Amino acid sequence: MTEQAARRGSGAARRTAAMFIKEFVQLRRDRLTFATMIFIPVVQLLLFGYAINTTPRHLPTAVLVHEDSDLARSILAALHNTSYFSVTRLARSEAEMDHLMRSGAILFGVEIPAGFERGVRRGDRPALLVAADASDPVAAGTALSALEGVVKSALARDRGLPDTIQSVPAFEIRQHRRYNPAAVTSLNIVPGLLGTILTMTMLIFTALSVTREIERGTMESLLSMPIRPLEIMLGKIAPYIFIGFLQAALILVLAVTLFEVPVAGSVALLALLSTLFIATNLSIGYTFSTIAQNQLQAVQMSFMFFLPNILLSGFMFPFAGMPTWAQWLGELLPLTHYIRIVRGIMLKGATLYDLQLEAMALAGLMLVAMTLAVRRFRRTLD
Repeated sequence: MTEQAARRGSGAARRTAAMFIKEFVQLRRDRLTFATMIFIPVVQLLLFGYAINTTPRHLPTAVLVHEDSDLARSILAALHNTSYFSVTRLARSEAEMDHLMRSGAILFGVEIPAGFERGVRRGDRPALLVAADASDPVAAGTALSALEGVVKSALARDRGLPDTIQSVPAFEIRQHRRYNPAAVTSLNIVPGLLGTILTMTMLIFTALSVTREIERGTMESLLSMPIRPLEIMLGKIAPYIFIGFLQAALILVLAVTLFEVPVAGSVALLALLSTLFIATNLSIGYTFSTIAQNQLQAVQMSFMFFLPNILLSGFMFPFAGMPTWAQWLGELLPLTHYIRIVRGIMLKGATLYDLQLEAMALAGLMLVAMTLAVRRFRRTLD
């Protein structure tokens, strides 16, 4: 009995070792799976370590100055020197500043009214107007808290002001938190979830389309038919555009009814640009399906693309707080532009004029993905 038990144990060990070797050989052949296992942890470490910043600084700011005075220049210099504000635009009118904020080009607008320095020297306590895009409460909150200290440092350097400013503020800082004055988290998160859910579902749906045909053996029949690769792609994408549109409508209804997210802009414009975003993600997913050799690889590629979309789009962390290289990468992702579109239309009442750059970016990404998919389609069975 002891000898038989030893033989059984030896046989089990050999079979286990053979299976162990077989899995390593299969993993070596499936290079995409192996690369995914190595690549994803490295990407997560790099993005969380270098790109993610929960206390954003150097936030884009526009100034509207109605007078050229020493005090105005002192305040602007203080804004330039602080690590929280970065003056990127000089607005010429309130309408221009409103457009810059609706389009997402700036997060803050500082207006110095006419007669400001004279009012300070006379003790009239004039108002310094500061508008903040509070649709992202995290990005706006820290900078607004630091604003008063920035202005005080500007006053301290101006020795020509009366001594009363040491005990009584020389002027009032009038803050206006636009689009989300109560800093309600759901108003920031729920519109972003619309794009996040659509990205995840649309990528996976179409990433499996071509690989499913290959594994079922029906791709040969498609290639033998008198139909062009572009026509096959459009035929496969079109039904999912309708499904994605239904998903977007359902999420939007729940956002309005359950979370009380307002829709300040045009619903028709939101529907149009949502359709463009859905088509862009479907095109990217279709491109993955022409590269992957099986459905598992298609899902892995979709997840590898989905991860940076979540981290670099501004959905979870303030986009303006990321380093420049991370922002450049984020600009190449469809979700980055769609989140700006959704928050702009729903919270800010933005128009197509305000969002034209984001719409063109989505259209450009869609055309690139479609071109790659069509060029690769004929080689999927090679």
